[in-house]
Amino acid sequence: MTRRTFLAASSAIMLPAADPESEIRARIKPPVFPARDFDITRYGARGDGRTLASASIAQAINACAGAGGGRVVVPPGDFLTGAIHLKSRVALHLESGATLRFSRDPKHYLPVVFSRWEGTECMNYSPFIYALDQTGIAITGAGTLDGQADGEHWWDWRDRARSTDRPALQKTGEAGTPVKDRIFGEGHYLRPQFIQPYRCQDVLIESVTIRNSPMWEIHPVLCRNVTVRGVKIDSHGPNNDGCDPESCADVLIERCVFSTGDDCIAIKSGRNADGRRLNVPCENLIVADCRMEDGHGGVSIGSEISGGVRNVFVRNCRMSSPRLERALRLKTNSYRGGFIENIVFRGVEIGEVASDAIQIDFFYEEGEGGPFRPVARNIEVRDVTCGRANDALNLRGYASSPIRDVRVIDCKFENVKKPNVIEHVEGLELRDVLINGKPA
Repeated sequence: MTRRTFLAASSAIMLPAADPESEIRARIKPPVFPARDFDITRYGARGDGRTLASASIAQAINACAGAGGGRVVVPPGDFLTGAIHLKSRVALHLESGATLRFSRDPKHYLPVVFSRWEGTECMNYSPFIYALDQTGIAITGAGTLDGQADGEHWWDWRDRARSTDRPALQKTGEAGTPVKDRIFGEGHYLRPQFIQPYRCQDVLIESVTIRNSPMWEIHPVLCRNVTVRGVKIDSHGPNNDGCDPESCADVLIERCVFSTGDDCIAIKSGRNADGRRLNVPCENLIVADCRMEDGHGGVSIGSEISGGVRNVFVRNCRMSSPRLERALRLKTNSYRGGFIENIVFRGVEIGEVASDAIQIDFFYEEGEGGPFRPVARNIEVRDVTCGRANDALNLRGYASSPIRDVRVIDCKFENVKKPNVIEHVEGLELRDVLINGKPA
């Protein structure tokens, strides 16, 4: 079943003898908040779905922070709001039956804030829920966050941005333009993210349902100690990634359900020159007991990868949909560069995917020809089953920069349509692997 282009074998790069996953999990501790509640209706919010509650929510957050912290409570009802900016020691808590419905008017996300958009820093529309340089923040509860995006609101900005603002932003990153001068926002078409804690520590997002985001849903950037637990994401617009930790350290994503218009989880670290300017990897992540339905990738790493990614452990997940393209996807190129190392994908049940079960692709977007050779090494896929796929393995490195040390162990792939694609891979190990019932 396999078309192979192998280089000479090399000695494997092994993980440390200690259990790094247990060490990571031990460090991740969700923040705890004082037992004080600040109901937004006490500050004038009305749950009628029409009255803008932004000012009332801001007053409740200020009062909560000023008292030393607690919960800002959204009671049952339908509350219309613009941007929400969290502060240290404040948990935004949505009770069962509560919906925060975010305004479709872009003016409600001004003034611009310091942000990162597809891996490049800029001044842009505020994310719907935003925090900068805060410690101890949370979004919790059984309620719903509804971005109200659709084909006529926010999602229709994609094509406009691709022809104008997206290349303009990338040029500022390549040119090293000061971030304060990379001003977008009003008159431009860079869609805001739904949730973006930026340079925050001790972050918890738990149990809420998120729907209809303009683009990426949960996007922690340069954060440390992040827990995303029990969240349900159902958002099928363009670039609607579910959870995209970027240049973060110590991140736990567990017991979540993703049905998205792009990658369910995408782990990132900045794009091209701007990513290399900051040079902060995304490292020490655990993804456990999640369910991935529709999307481009169940767990993707990249493509904004210039700062590197290392130490990612994906365990005990279920990934399946005819509209899920790939289960594990590593994507980069010679313009992004960066490194991807120490990745463990274990105990994953793949029902069906539309394309590759496992993909490592150095030819994403711009492909080969750039000056920054990507690195992918020490990738372990173990105890994985797949019921249907186009191909089991699609691994494409460069002759000048091969993929190194991929181990596929105790795996079974059924109903595979095409042979594996394996090009420029050094030190590939296939042990106890069955494809369509035959040893690989």
